[in-house]
Order: sequence, then C-alpha cells, then structure tokens
Amino acid sequence: MFPPGLPDQVREALLAPLVDHHCHGVRRDDLGRARFELMITEAATPAPPGTTHFDTPVGAAIRRWCAPVLDLEPHAPPAVYLARRSELGAAEVNRRLLGESGIVAFLVDTGLNTSETLSCAEMGRLGGAAADEIVRLEQVEQAVALAGPAAVDYLDDVVGELARRAARAVGLKSVIAYRDGLEFDPSRPSRGSVIAAANRRLAEPARRLTDPVLLRHLLWSAVDVARERSLPMQFHCGFGDPDLDLHRTDPSLMTGFIRAVQPLGIPVVLLHCYPFHRQAAYLAGVFPHVYVDVGLALTHTAAGSAAVIGELLELVPFHKQMFSSDCYGVAETCHLGALYYRRGLARALGNRISEGEWSAGDSARIAHMIGSGNARRVYRL
Repeated sequence: MFPPGLPDQVREALLAPLVDHHCHGVRRDDLGRARFELMITEAATPAPPGTTHFDTPVGAAIRRWCAPVLDLEPHAPPAVYLARRSELGAAEVNRRLLGESGIVAFLVDTGLNTSETLSCAEMGRLGGAAADEIVRLEQVEQAVALAGPAAVDYLDDVVGELARRAARAVGLKSVIAYRDGLEFDPSRPSRGSVIAAANRRLAEPARRLTDPVLLRHLLWSAVDVARERSLPMQFHCGFGDPDLDLHRTDPSLMTGFIRAVQPLGIPVVLLHCYPFHRQAAYLAGVFPHVYVDVGLALTHTAAGSAAVIGELLELVPFHKQMFSSDCYGVAETCHLGALYYRRGLARALGNRISEGEWSAGDSARIAHMIGSGNARRVYRL
C-alpha cells in the first residue's frame, strides 16, 4: 500500500484513525447497476451507449480496492462486483466499507439526506465511529421559506432556525458556489434590500435559492451564529456536479469575504478545491483562519491523488490541511477517500524524506495533524 522504504513511524502515523471532517450519508437500499453507476460519478447522466462509468479512475479503483473488502479478487469485473454487492446486501456492504476505512469520527453534511440515506447517527453506528452534524445553510433557508413567514419576519426566522440547528452541530456549510458562484459581494446586505428580496422569494418558496442578496443575508446570518457558538464555516469550492460553473468556484474569488470575516476569528474551511487547490493553499497560507482539504478529488483522481496532495503541500501550512472523503451515496467513496488519502500522502512524504527535505519524525507529525489533529482542534471534537 505504501512505497518501500517509508519509515515505520510514518507508516504508523498514516494508518492511525482518521477524522473525516466532511462527508454525506450513503444509501441504505440495494442498488441496480444503473443507479450505482450514477453514484460513482459527478455526472448527472449515464455513460454514453456502449460505455460505462466503471471506465473511470474511481471505477477502476472500486474494482481494485473495494472488491477485496467484499471477498472478491482485485480487479473483479463490474458485473461480478455488483452481483457480490447485491448478495451481501446494502447494510453489510456499508458496514464493511465504512468500517474498513479506519475513520473514527464522521462529520456529516446532512443537507442531502433523504429517507434512502443513512442518518448521521447511522453512519457512525455502521462505521463504528463517532458522528456529528454539519448544518447546510441553504437547506435551513429552504425550510424557513417553505414555512411561509411574512417578508419582515423572514430575516429573523433565518437567524433563529440557524441558531436552533447549530446548537447540536459542530459546523456550518454553504454551497453558494452552486447558487451564485464565489465572486459574490462580500458586504452584509441592508435590511431593506433583504426584505425586498424576501418578498420575491416568498412568492415562490419551493424554488432553489439563487438570489444574491438573500444568499449574502444567509451567509452573514451564519457568520453571526458561528461567531456566537465558535463554529467553523465550510464552503464547497472547485470540482462538483454539473450544477456549477467551474470557473466561478475558484476559492480565490471569495478573498473579499475571507478578509471581511478574519477579525471575527471564524475558521473558514475550503472543501475539495480541485483544480484550484493551489489557490486554496495560498489562501490558507496567508490568512490565519483559512483551512483546506482536497476531499472529493482524492476519490475521483484515485491513482492520481498523490500528485494532487503533493501540489497542495507545495504551499499549505501543515496545520491548515485536513482529511475528508466527501463520501456520498455509496460507501465505496468513503473507503476510497481514506485509502487514497493515505496512499497519496505516503507518496508525498516519502519523496520529501528521500530527498532529505523532511525528517521521519516531522513527516509522522504532519500525517497526524492532517489525518485527525487539525480537525479535532478546528471543530473542537
């Protein structure tokens, strides 16, 4: 699993239990091939006729690394893999893959949860780990809008509902990258502009929130709650599904907002970031409250994840990087996220040790920080 010659203390640090600081629930039901294939890609459509989503880095990784967890030979054909998955049943597959990941704490973004996905508590129970909630801001706003308040009450209701949900959470998360991009106006909107926008919003409350004024109100309401409760705020950046415009998800576009909240001492956590992970590393390097991961990219670049981690480590302070799997839909994404984090970081550390840049002791300490220590400190676990 690790490159030859890696010192034992570094191996031990890489194999230590992980804190997954950003993941989602996995499906509790058995999946046919068509549904499973859609769960292992960020694409929203099936592969073109005559092809398969198994012919991707993550598809090849499932066949190589997840197959043995299900008692199959490595590189099992897709049909054999899925037949074995069906034979074991979703509960057993989830138990094996979540448990094999070596994760001892899941921080679960519940914004995508449905009756078909495991709850936060169930993720912990099946994975043999602790589990805490990350509250998605846009989900909270949607619930407030659907409750039908008067526009003048909408402002306070958003803050009140955020505070209620945050009371049992360890962090907040925004997907404004999907709704308006990250080049948003960083200033707090005026009360009058929010009431005017709320009137328009409440006329069609079931629609997805995209109004830039209300998104800013939501963000700044979350800032107030996060400051009061000492919670970090997560932001999706970079790679994701087709709902986003990739060029608008570069985290450097939100530098104005990052600068504006710096005096408040709220940790800002940039999630995923690929292919803008170098920009994210810069932001973490120059702002004391900014943290970064490459979560989603680890699974989807698979065998190429070592290069991504190596590029992030070119600049990011070691106390500013964290591990996440961005596990979603199928437990394979959790197992692979953890596996490729360990393999990728092992390769990066091994290269630096062999070149005499870092000592084995420093490399082990860095692995502990990124794998769990930084997340425990930032989320106060």
